Amino acid sequence: MSATRPFAIVTGASTGIGLELARRCAKEGYDLLIAADEPAIEQAATSLRGSGADVEAVQADLATTEGVDKLTAAIRGRAVDALLANAGRGLGHAFLDQEFTKVRRVIDTNITGTVYLIHKIGNDMRRRNAGRILITGSIAGFMPGSFQAVYNGTKAFLNSFSFALREELKGTDVTVTCLMPGATETEFFRRAGMMDTKVGTDEKDDAAEVANNGFDAMIKGEGEIVSGLKNKVQTTVANVTPAGVLAGQHRKMAEPGTAKK
Repeated sequence: MSATRPFAIVTGASTGIGLELARRCAKEGYDLLIAADEPAIEQAATSLRGSGADVEAVQADLATTEGVDKLTAAIRGRAVDALLANAGRGLGHAFLDQEFTKVRRVIDTNITGTVYLIHKIGNDMRRRNAGRILITGSIAGFMPGSFQAVYNGTKAFLNSFSFALREELKGTDVTVTCLMPGATETEFFRRAGMMDTKVGTDEKDDAAEVANNGFDAMIKGEGEIVSGLKNKVQTTVANVTPAGVLAGQHRKMAEPGTAKK
């Protein structure tokens, strides 16, 4: 990797928003360290190298501290200019019907692994007084997620954590941006077992557009970006709607059997 080119880490970069974030980084001249917990991360790296970027791929389970340590070991002392913490996992159906091992994996991927990675990289950024952090939250964090309860809860955590960390870093040259997309055309809903739901089968936002919105906001040092006008309206309404009403509305989107016939 070139010492003169900026260096970015993108997690959850094998598909979807993460891959599109990595593509945008490559287009903007970043060398890349990308990670995901599946072999497809190697295919992603090959496609990204076609843009001229120096790309290293790490297959690691970022739900574990060992997986995060494996990723950070691959940095090999290089200054990280941008951390795009995008790795995430969803889980549909009613909470009491879910296997707890899968519940725990959502929490460990979305929260524990993400926070551990940001703690490690963020400390180095603060020491250097330079760096940008982009955290992929979600508009799901604004509403109680009936039939997606744990996932929405983790995104509420990430949204909140992002704003708090940003405030703590005021007065430094380290910025924190929270990307909050709505339903996006990715592998998310299939992997979460939600293809029998309304939200799983409805038309969704374009992953590249969401990623570009997030990248632009990160470069500008903005605190947040809700991608898409429809999602902006939804979050504004959610802020003034009682939680019980929101939970009922979410049921209509995420309850199994609500998919369009």
